[in-house]
Amino acid sequence: MTYLSANSLRGTYTGTLRRNAPSIPVTTWECPFSVPLAGAGDLSRMWQHSLMPATTRLISVNDVERLAGLQLSSRLFLAPWDPIRADPYFTVAGQQAEVENALARHGRGEAVPHVILDEDSQVVGRITFSGITYGAFQSCNMGYWVAQESNGRGYATNAVRAMTALAFKELSLHRIQAETLIPNARSQRVLERVGFVRYGTAPKYLKIAGRWQDHLMYQLLTDSH
Repeated sequence: MTYLSANSLRGTYTGTLRRNAPSIPVTTWECPFSVPLAGAGDLSRMWQHSLMPATTRLISVNDVERLAGLQLSSRLFLAPWDPIRADPYFTVAGQQAEVENALARHGRGEAVPHVILDEDSQVVGRITFSGITYGAFQSCNMGYWVAQESNGRGYATNAVRAMTALAFKELSLHRIQAETLIPNARSQRVLERVGFVRYGTAPKYLKIAGRWQDHLMYQLLTDSH
């Protein structure tokens, strides 16, 4: 199982992005996302990146039916690692609302919601940065999930590695945080492969599967910023 954080779809943007970020040419594919510049009113900078292979891309309303199918088929598989979700969440309408909310928060600079892709560019899960904070913190939270039928094939590891490149090279963040339930050894191995370091345990950190549960806390740092 590759679910990391129950709050992967939540976060608060509280800082400013770099005003003079370098322009990065797009090569294999294009994944634009816009983030507001502090004090710039309605202006925003469009970021285009080619740091990743086609392992993730910005989520789209065109992904709704695929995501609904994955959530429904993986419902029991994901249940031990997820908050309790009502039945409408697993429908096309429910996923439509989820995607629209994610894109709205992305447009406000609060999150970077991506889908995870397989070798054929088919969606197999989601990975999201939330809680993007600048100022003295320069940090975000990362959460992800991969569907049951695509689990154990390296998609999560590749997606986490790709997103860390985005966080450090394009968003100019200093730190990425991720959390796992203590029994979630698969997620812990994914993080550790990419270089995340466990730095503590948070008691009763998130309400998962109907009860408050302890989480292991991981972080990845860069000294570039």
